[in-house]
Amino acid sequence: TNPGFVVRITQAGLDYAHQQGIAVLEKELAQLKLPDISGDFPIRRVGKVHYEISRLELRSFHLPYSRISLVPKVGLQVSISNAFAEVDGNWRVKIHFIRDHGSFDLKVENIYIKINLKLGSDASGKPTIDTSDCSTRISKVRVHFSGKFGWLYNLFHSVIEARFRKALESKVCENVVSSVHGELQPYIQTLPVTARIDAIAGIDYSLVAPPTATAQSLDVDLKGKFFSLTHPSTIPFPPLALAFPPDHNRMVYFGASSYFFNTAGFVYHAAGALVFEITDSMIPKGVDFHLNTSTFSAFVPQLEKMYPDMLMKLRLSAPSAPFLNIGPEGLSLKPVVDIQAYAILPNSSLAPLFLLSLVSNVSAVIDVKSSHVVGNLKVGSSFPPPSLRSQVRTLQSIMNIFASSILLPRFNARLEQGFPLPLPDRIQLSNMLVQFHQ
Repeated sequence: TNPGFVVRITQAGLDYAHQQGIAVLEKELAQLKLPDISGDFPIRRVGKVHYEISRLELRSFHLPYSRISLVPKVGLQVSISNAFAEVDGNWRVKIHFIRDHGSFDLKVENIYIKINLKLGSDASGKPTIDTSDCSTRISKVRVHFSGKFGWLYNLFHSVIEARFRKALESKVCENVVSSVHGELQPYIQTLPVTARIDAIAGIDYSLVAPPTATAQSLDVDLKGKFFSLTHPSTIPFPPLALAFPPDHNRMVYFGASSYFFNTAGFVYHAAGALVFEITDSMIPKGVDFHLNTSTFSAFVPQLEKMYPDMLMKLRLSAPSAPFLNIGPEGLSLKPVVDIQAYAILPNSSLAPLFLLSLVSNVSAVIDVKSSHVVGNLKVGSSFPPPSLRSQVRTLQSIMNIFASSILLPRFNARLEQGFPLPLPDRIQLSNMLVQFHQ
């Protein structure tokens, strides 16, 4: 299906992630355990030489030059060149009745490593990463033996160097595969595929398809929809096609369609969370009217006779889930609000008075703070049915005061808490910019 939320990691973002990954890999390679080496080597006019190389220890492994590349429709490729390492160890030789031992140091230069990474997703919608190929080539190995028979060691050092080269090439790729499985795969699996928002709703961020590599970016399509924690139900409208604007200047981009926000409206409406009550005690100080029948008798004259000077209660509800639109100018919605008015009788019971339906213009401002998307709503004019518009213009003003002074602060307090963006562990965003597109 189409995603409701998308993530794009550009080459700049991959380069930054690559710096962190190479630092980890360098530490991992510096802890390589190399096997002991032993064997026999015939030397003309000397005889058979038996040698043993043991207690091999890497002193350092440096990866000074590396880069990460996007391979369209395949994944990622990491290329490392001119890497070098230093190894210490002990040696022992036996020629007839001659025995000798000592230490050695070995320098490995011009190490070239190529790693292909395949990206996918598992059954839970989490991203996966694996090595589809790894190759290591070492062009230069130099070993220096300390001991009395330097001339002898020089006769077979090429054999030792060749065996070192083969052992190290094998171990490097073995370690790379281990690092990808043991370090990188668990890390990218920290990407949350669900996020609990409150007692009513959560967000489904699971992948709808494996990540896609293009020539300029790595794109990830997520479901990006709110779901109910209390009343599971199917969203009755499909996600629309969602395309990124052609921009690759930043490290990472997040895109949310109207589907993403509208699933939130559907879930909260279905849970009955879009019902609010207003009483006189909630009216801000300084407002020169009260929520009572005396105030509203100007619009409904019989109220004063039937329920003289009684306090009232308004119950606001949405007959349907609000539907949000996104355009270049920003976010907007025109929710229909049913306002049921009641008189509060002396015995505290409620007597229904009238029902009014209004359509409000509401604009939304979106921002990102501490890796959370936060919002703020601002109400415009409310429009009663055309047949009543001339009689209730003052009533419209009163309702706008209720909305802007009582209702919106509740919404905005919740929206200020925001909801989290899908980020792996230990990632923080900076220099953020919010844009609106059709």
